[in-house]
Amino acid sequence: MANIRCVKGMVGLVTGGASGLGRATVERLVQSGASAVIVDLQSSDGQALAASLGKQCVFAPADVTSEADVQSAVSLVREKFGKLDLAVNCAGIAVAVKTYNFKKDTPHSLEDFQRVINVNIAGTFNVIRLAVGEMKKNDPDADGHRGCIINTASVAAFDGQTGQAAYSASKGGIVGMTLPIARDLAPMGIRVVTIAPGLFSTPLLASLPEKVRSFLARQVPFPSRLGDPAEFAHLVTSVVENPMINGEVIRLDGAIRMQP
Repeated sequence: MANIRCVKGMVGLVTGGASGLGRATVERLVQSGASAVIVDLQSSDGQALAASLGKQCVFAPADVTSEADVQSAVSLVREKFGKLDLAVNCAGIAVAVKTYNFKKDTPHSLEDFQRVINVNIAGTFNVIRLAVGEMKKNDPDADGHRGCIINTASVAAFDGQTGQAAYSASKGGIVGMTLPIARDLAPMGIRVVTIAPGLFSTPLLASLPEKVRSFLARQVPFPSRLGDPAEFAHLVTSVVENPMINGEVIRLDGAIRMQP
């Protein structure tokens, strides 16, 4: 008999949980009978979202690159819900700048490059390393399973476009650390999986003109539209429920391969 896990009753921590893919994940967890802790910046809508979702949801203001902030968020999880079963890393930033602007004779800002790497790679790793310290306290199930980490990369990790050196490098870093961290955590029964979304209808894309958005949507082979964050959230719960998915990167992209 397969050991299918059930999201109901679980406790999940979601970074970037106040908007976009993270928000959809928080909403699905709560709708599925789980509890969720929204980890996002103090300036986000995290507080209002948590209030709207009821007692199964709380907000932990935090910068994912801060050890103290993330430790405090993990402590809040324990204090409010008594355990941590799942950590979903959706927090991330992007810049779109070419390696060298030959017209203006200026190189890509090193500071911008480092900031994207720091938030997207180091921030993700910071959350993982601190969250698993809490997960190891869980009683293992029949499979020895104690928890699950789900990271967010991007198809840009594989088909990065012009001007995406920093973003693609950061998402490639998340892809690259998926398997070694899964191997590191296997003895403790904690799985690590990365989702690499294609073009999704998130606040990042919503800022683009309608003409650009519909052009992008037409690039997706099928279904020929932007992804709905609810579809990302659905995959999160599917991964949580299927204990054999581990150390893997899953493209969620409607078969798109980005053009240069």
